[in-house]
Amino acid sequence: MTARSALRRYMLVSFLTWLPVGLMVATMVLLMTARGLSLAEVGLVVTVFSVVTATLELPTGGLADVLGRRVVLAVSAAFTVAALALIAVSTTFWMFLISGVLKGVARALSSGPATSWYVDTLHGIEGRDADLRPGLARGGAMESVALCVGVLAGGGLPLLAPAQVIFPLAAPPLVGATAAAVLLVVVLIAMPEPAHARRSLPGVLREVPGTVGAGLRLAAGAPVLRRMTAAAAASGVVLCSIELLTPGRLAELAGTAERGSLAYAVVSALGFASSAAGSALAPRVARLAGGSARGSARGSAGGAIAGTVLAALSVGALAATAGLGGPAGLVSAGLAYMTLFVGLSVAGLLCLEMTHNAVSSAERTTVTSTSSLSLQTGGVVANLTLGALAGQAGTGVAWAGAALVVLASALLFVRMPAPTGSSRSAAPRARSHSG
Repeated sequence: MTARSALRRYMLVSFLTWLPVGLMVATMVLLMTARGLSLAEVGLVVTVFSVVTATLELPTGGLADVLGRRVVLAVSAAFTVAALALIAVSTTFWMFLISGVLKGVARALSSGPATSWYVDTLHGIEGRDADLRPGLARGGAMESVALCVGVLAGGGLPLLAPAQVIFPLAAPPLVGATAAAVLLVVVLIAMPEPAHARRSLPGVLREVPGTVGAGLRLAAGAPVLRRMTAAAAASGVVLCSIELLTPGRLAELAGTAERGSLAYAVVSALGFASSAAGSALAPRVARLAGGSARGSARGSAGGAIAGTVLAALSVGALAATAGLGGPAGLVSAGLAYMTLFVGLSVAGLLCLEMTHNAVSSAERTTVTSTSSLSLQTGGVVANLTLGALAGQAGTGVAWAGAALVVLASALLFVRMPAPTGSSRSAAPRARSHSG
């Protein structure tokens, strides 16, 4: 396999992994309420999904490092097929709750294996000093493109589905299940891993706790990884502030909940497109910040600072314009939303590069799962604080608080330490396939 072939496969898998998620963004809540769930029950389904995902992040990351990236991502695709097919036919709270559990398992399993596969494959082709930045940027861009295409398609599918054949709001999960089935086939065919010795399932499972423990010790002990984990938590705060407060703000500006829902779908699609642009721009931003064509730590840290500051200023703009009404408020909110996702994507891509450069193959997915868990933890903290703050002091104050958190996180990239110790030691070639 060549580096170009590996990149094409990684981009395709990245797109297909996030397409089902995008398809469900616009209609998920509407489908559950149309099937009789109250908003409290909808919130409980979403909470169960989040708890399952967070609980399984590290064990599934360790499983991917022990068993292999391809098999874990294939199992994730299978769980996604089952979850979305169940959502399409669910008529009760308990059916939706089970689908939330299945989705949580799928999300946890999909966190990291594709990127780890690409990094390991590129290292095998070009060596440990291979430039990860361009490939990771294109993979991140494809994820954002998938979300953008998915949210637009998911919002339009109910209008095209024949009501006499299918419940219109069930069309997006059915198409999402089909996309996940395609992902399953692609993963099994297009993600070859080096052959490894047969091992029993109990033997594999016994290795997972040790791998998770080693990854956690590495994430806590390596200065670079500690900073990346803290940065992920700050990103979780700002993302939650957007997801929690933007729909209500747009509904207020648009005049009705229905118009607000349409405005949120359009703004979300623009945000995902902006995220794709940010991923594509990240390598250039890093070079302008002091790096080289073949990424340097200085350039990555400088680019992350630039992206983080841009994100903080964007959330600050949302806070500053929270009092505007009518078209001016809608346009300003949309522009700030787009700029925010450019900044977050630039910073996130460069953080991903620094993380992968600081670990070996043996713990790669576990460490990336640690970052994902930290991001979700930041989101939980924001959920518990920003909603109450917005209710007491207003949306603008809550956004201002989120902006300060993100701005402070830019300090994490100042004088970034060089990776040292085991986090820079090359993994033995026998384990480059992670298991």
